Amino acid sequence: MATDAIDYRTDPSRYRHWRIEHDGDVAYLIMDVDQAGGLGDYELKLNSYDLGVDIELNDAVQRLRFEHPEVRCVVIKSGKDNVFCAGANIRMLGKATHGAKVNFCKFTNETRLAIEDASENSKQIYVCAINGNAAGGGYELALAADHIMLVDDRRSAVALPETPLLAVLPGTGGLTRVTDKRKVRRDRGRLPRARTVRRAPRASRSRRSNGRSRKTAFRIRRSMWRSTGRGGSPQ
Repeated sequence: MATDAIDYRTDPSRYRHWRIEHDGDVAYLIMDVDQAGGLGDYELKLNSYDLGVDIELNDAVQRLRFEHPEVRCVVIKSGKDNVFCAGANIRMLGKATHGAKVNFCKFTNETRLAIEDASENSKQIYVCAINGNAAGGGYELALAADHIMLVDDRRSAVALPETPLLAVLPGTGGLTRVTDKRKVRRDRGRLPRARTVRRAPRASRSRRSNGRSRKTAFRIRRSMWRSTGRGGSPQ
């Protein structure tokens, strides 16, 4: 991670990793990470993220909430084919100091909390549309949303591989939101560790997503987010 001072100020005209598109009262927050746009000497492959990616995400969440109150539903999706998000960049973490890792995780979790706060207190419902793999922090990002939809293409999957492969806990929401929001009980050993959820129907049954959707149906309709019971009536 870069040792120079990091500027947390940004705006949509300066985004390198995210795009915002509007369709009436629905906004699409599209993750399309610039592989060469990391803050340090590493590549952000497979839509993996570092602090710079999350700075933009945090800015987008706040702007959608306070500058666009007419938006009632925000859909988070990937701008890349066959991958949603591979989570925090491993090379970035490997080069970071302990203090930098702690602060990175704090900022990341605060951004996820901002998503939940916007949903709870501003009635801006978040839906995460997963096309491809959502691993580690990628699945933790999805867990912050009110609803998770997996493309039913036999390739999309969610997993927390850091537990068996790196012997670390999914500490930016995976450990708590899997149990608190998805209702996967720890005492039954159902936390997705070595086993990856491969198919949308199975993911739905195991409560790790809200259901399945065909790839062509990712333009979210009002009926979907109104069915949450929290979005109110469209204006």
